[in-house]
Amino acid sequence: MRGTLRQFIFRILGKDPEAIVVSFATGDPDLAGRMYAEIQRLEPARRHVLVSAGELRPGGTLHLYGQLRKRFGAHRIGLAPVLFTGEREFRPLRRAAFLLSPRKILAYNLRLERHHLRLRSAIASVLFLKGVPLDRIFLRPKWLVPWKRDRSVYPSDVQEMAGRPMSPRRRRIAIVSPYFPYPLSHGGAVRIFYLLREMAASFDIFLFAFRDRETSEDFAPVLEHCARVILVGKSRYREPRWSTLLPPEVHEFQSHALRKALERIRRDHKIEAVQVEYTMLAPYAGDVLVEHDITFELHRQVWKRARQKAMPWWNYWRWQRFEKKWITRYPKVVVMSEQDRALLDRPNITVIPNGVDLTRFTPEIERPGKRLLFIGSFRHFPNIVAYRFFVERVWPILQKRSPDIFVTVVAGPDPALYWREHTGLSAIPGVPGIELLEFVADVQPLYVEANLAIVPTLVSAGTNLKVLESMAMDRAVVSTSSGCAGLGLDHCVNVWIADTPEDFATAIETLLSNGDLRRRIAAAGRAHVERYFSWKLIGARQRDLLRELLPSRIHLRGATTADLAAIATIQSASPESSQWEPSDYMAFDCQVATIEEQLAGFLVSRKVGEREREILNVAVHPDFRRLGIASELLRAEFVRWPGTHFLEVRESNAAARQLYERLGFQMVGVRPGYYENPNEAGIVMSIFS
Repeated sequence: MRGTLRQFIFRILGKDPEAIVVSFATGDPDLAGRMYAEIQRLEPARRHVLVSAGELRPGGTLHLYGQLRKRFGAHRIGLAPVLFTGEREFRPLRRAAFLLSPRKILAYNLRLERHHLRLRSAIASVLFLKGVPLDRIFLRPKWLVPWKRDRSVYPSDVQEMAGRPMSPRRRRIAIVSPYFPYPLSHGGAVRIFYLLREMAASFDIFLFAFRDRETSEDFAPVLEHCARVILVGKSRYREPRWSTLLPPEVHEFQSHALRKALERIRRDHKIEAVQVEYTMLAPYAGDVLVEHDITFELHRQVWKRARQKAMPWWNYWRWQRFEKKWITRYPKVVVMSEQDRALLDRPNITVIPNGVDLTRFTPEIERPGKRLLFIGSFRHFPNIVAYRFFVERVWPILQKRSPDIFVTVVAGPDPALYWREHTGLSAIPGVPGIELLEFVADVQPLYVEANLAIVPTLVSAGTNLKVLESMAMDRAVVSTSSGCAGLGLDHCVNVWIADTPEDFATAIETLLSNGDLRRRIAAAGRAHVERYFSWKLIGARQRDLLRELLPSRIHLRGATTADLAAIATIQSASPESSQWEPSDYMAFDCQVATIEEQLAGFLVSRKVGEREREILNVAVHPDFRRLGIASELLRAEFVRWPGTHFLEVRESNAAARQLYERLGFQMVGVRPGYYENPNEAGIVMSIFS
C-alpha cells in the first residue's frame, strides 16, 4: 500500500518514483571511473548515470545547474557521488551538484574514501573536503575528550634474538633505531647497516629496533654483526597530528616495552654507551644522537614552499623546539656534513658523513643509450616531492626535446601507501617512458644500465646516499643544489647542478649528448668518493667517537715478580718483539697493562742519558690487540719520563711501525742483523716528548 501511495505522489509531482544515482566525474578520469564502478557495485539495483564536464556547455555554477535541472528534473536523485580532488576547473560542476541535490552528496576524496556530507556532521565534512584521511577525521585529542574510545595502542611484545658470540675483549654498546636496518631499502638503513658492520670490529653491539610491516624476516645479515637484536612493535598512534606540542613522529615511536628492555639489558650486560639513531627517538636518552637530517630545517623548507602556511609552520615550530632542546642533552651529536654542523652551531657536534660501499659499487663500462636512474624511497617524503618535480615539470620538457629518453625510478617498498599519505592521491600516475619499481634488493645492476643518475630533490637536509652510490659506480649525476648539499661537490667538476626545470632538462640533454664531458664528471665523482666517503674511513671515525666517550678499561701499574709468568706468555705469543728473559726486566722500568685484572701487555725502558731513554720492549697479547693498549703504555711512558725516547723495531713489523709513526716516532737509523730468529735488520726510531 505504501509503495503504491509513493508512486502516486511522485507521479503527481512529475517525478519518476524510482530514485537514480547520478555520479559526477569532477576530477581525474581514472579516479572518476573507479568511483563510478564502486558505486555501481554498492547500489546494483538502481539506475546509474555518470555526468562529466565535457558533456555540458561551459559556464558558471548557475549555468551548469540549469542544464542539470533540465536533464534530471523528472527524476528523483537518491545519491549523488562527487569526486573532490582539488582541481579548480571542476569547482562549478561540484557546486552545481550541491544545488541539484544538496542532501544526497556522497563525497569521494583522492584516496577514493567516501563520506556523506551532512549539516549535522559539518566539521567532519569540512575536514574530509580539506583532505584529512577518513580514519583520522573523527579523532579527538585526549586532552579534549578524555573518554574517547579510539586510543593509541602501544604494543608490549619484545622479540630478542642472539647474534654472534660476545667477547671479553670487545666493549658493549647499544644502538636504538626506528627500524630494523635490513633490507637496504633506503638511505637510513644503508648507513646504519654499514656502520654496524664497521663498529662490530671493536664492539659487541646490542641493536634495539622497531618492527613494522616492512621489517624483513631475514635477520641473518644483521645478526652477523650484533651480539643481540631486540625488536619491539611500533605503536598505532591515534591522536590528531595537530594536537600535540611534541611532533607526532615522536609519539609514534614511544614504547614502554623498549624502555624496559633497554634498562634491563643495560644492567644485565653492562652496556657502556647508547647511540640513538634519528631525532624522533631522542627521548630514549643516551650518549650519542645521530641526526640523519636536521629535521626542523627540513620542515622550514616545507613551510617556505607551502601555499597554506599554518600547519607547515606548526610542524616547523615544534620540531625546532624539540630538536634544539635534545641536542643540548647528549654528550655527542653526529651530523652528516659541515653544513649541518654550522646550522646547529654547538660544541658537541661531530661530523660523520654518509658513505658508500666501494667494493659493492664498482665502476663498469657504460652501455650505449639514454637511460636515466632516480633512486629514492617514497617512505621519505622529500623523494616524493623530487619525483613530482621531475615528472610534472622536467619530464615534459625532455619529452619534447628527446623523446627517446627512458627513466627508471626505484621508489622502495609500498610506494603507493606513502604516496597516498603524502600527496592525498589514491594512485601514482603512470607516465609513458618512466618505469617505476618498488623495492629492489640490489640496485647495482640498475646503475650499470644507466647513462646518467638524477637527483631532483627540492627539500632536503643531511646528505644523499644515492649521490655517493652513483659516483662510486662512475656515473655522472645531475642534481639540484639541495640534492647534493654537504658533499663538497663542484658544479661541472664532479656533478652538474641545476635548480630550475629548464636548467635540469638542459643538463640532462647536454650530458647525454656529450660523452666526453659526461665521462669526465663521472671519473671525478668516483675519485671524490674514494678519497672521502669509504665506509671503512667513516667507520674508523665512528669507532673513535665511541672510544672517546667510554672510560678506559686499561689500567697501568708497575710490574712485580708475580707478573713474570704472564709477561713470558705475552712475549712468547709475540715473536715479532724482542725475546728477553722475563726476570731480567725487573732490573729496568717495567710497566704492565691490565684489562679486568688480566695482564694484557707490558713495556720496558731504561735510562741511557740525561732526558734520554730506550724502550727495550713493548708487547701486547694477541687476544687484546687493537684495543689501544700499546698506545696507552707508550703515552704513559712519555708522561712519566719527558725527553727523547728511542726504540728498535723489526723491519718487517709493519703494524708496529705504523703505530709508532702515528704516535710521532720518526726513523733515525737502521741496524743490520739486529734481530735473530729470523735474522733481520732493526729500524731505529725516536721521538721527543
